[in-house]
Amino acid sequence: MAQMGPPRLSALRILQMNLGFLGLQFSFGLQQSNMGPIYGFLGADKETMPLLWLAGPITGLIVQPIVGAMSDRTSSRLGRRTPYFLVGAVLCSVSLFLMPLSAALWMAVSLLWILDAANNITMEPYRAYVADRMAPAQRPLGFLTQASFTGLAQTLSYLTPSLLVWWGFNRDALGENGIPETTRIAFLIGSVLSITTILYSIWRVPELPLTDAERAALAERPLSAKGTFVELKDAFVTMPKVMRQLAWPMLFQWYAMFCYWQYIVFALAERLYGDVEADSAAFRETVLLNGQLGGFYNFIAFVAAFAMVPFTRRIGARPVHAFAVACSGLSMIALTQMQSVPLMFLAMIGIGLGWASLMGNPYVMLAGAIPPERNGVYMGIFNMFIVIPMLIQTLTLPLIYEPLLGGKPANVLVLAGCMMVLAAVATMAVKVGRPDQPA
Repeated sequence: MAQMGPPRLSALRILQMNLGFLGLQFSFGLQQSNMGPIYGFLGADKETMPLLWLAGPITGLIVQPIVGAMSDRTSSRLGRRTPYFLVGAVLCSVSLFLMPLSAALWMAVSLLWILDAANNITMEPYRAYVADRMAPAQRPLGFLTQASFTGLAQTLSYLTPSLLVWWGFNRDALGENGIPETTRIAFLIGSVLSITTILYSIWRVPELPLTDAERAALAERPLSAKGTFVELKDAFVTMPKVMRQLAWPMLFQWYAMFCYWQYIVFALAERLYGDVEADSAAFRETVLLNGQLGGFYNFIAFVAAFAMVPFTRRIGARPVHAFAVACSGLSMIALTQMQSVPLMFLAMIGIGLGWASLMGNPYVMLAGAIPPERNGVYMGIFNMFIVIPMLIQTLTLPLIYEPLLGGKPANVLVLAGCMMVLAAVATMAVKVGRPDQPA
């Protein structure tokens, strides 16, 4: 007799189980919108900026596949995935609290390594937990709900400094290290959200208890260092074809996003005010503007992720994703030609569509191609398709920044836009089956 799959979940339970992504992605949003400026406030130069972002790709490359494989083999009173959520959330909260207090560039860089390791400890077990808990027909809704919470969380994280200014905080009030007080408060809010939202999700929608068959299978392959690495090696060898094909669009789209996050503030400042110093009022004003633009594109992502669900079910995740990332790429290119702030907000619509799809549709394509008992290890390996492009970008962009891109942040955004269009083309080459239909 075939083993029954997970029970169908109500819309409320799907929302509750994904609420932890609000705190997790609030943390990522703070990094995306603030780490470049924080490094600038602490004296970093633009040419070597990518090297200071190495923490994300390196920790993701090492941590997520190992933690994903370990969570597949874990059996505890709290479940397979939950222990990793908790450890990661606590480390993340502490790092967010300390980040804006950094007294020197080396301290901020070190804290980013800890913060990214913590986020990576949480991320893939969380994605595996969602795949574990949802019937196949509900996975498009589950993963696009995750994408929607990503959009909402990052909307809030990008907008928080501007909201604080609108509520009366002095935008020019600085700490002793030159970092604005509004940034410090935003990171404090992120510190609280990181732990509380994850605790709420696992309280309201706990993991399913292991069946007798699952316990017996785990007993035959207990958690150990050797077993974890054997599992990783075997997973690489037997990697599903769809997953291999997704490597190319993932390469282009995540190279592009890392370019965008690192240089968007500098490109906007250059476009609006000319070449300004990081300690100038104009640069701080640009940081707030980027927060507003980023908040808007993440709000678009929040709405678009839900709007994509019927299209993904009807025509499949592949064409939806290709269309969305193409819109994002063209918008990045158009942004470099704009000096009107209202037009910049218009460009954010395309970037928001791409971001919504980026956080959901690749996982819809992947989830139906991997065996359920290996959700953790394959979600972890799939994250390598995100961090390896980031690592390549970190190591190659400093080499081409001056000779090929003319030392202009705006040209980095043009490169990012072209990469996104290539991602759309590569997505259409992926061979996937029809999406699961609702039961």
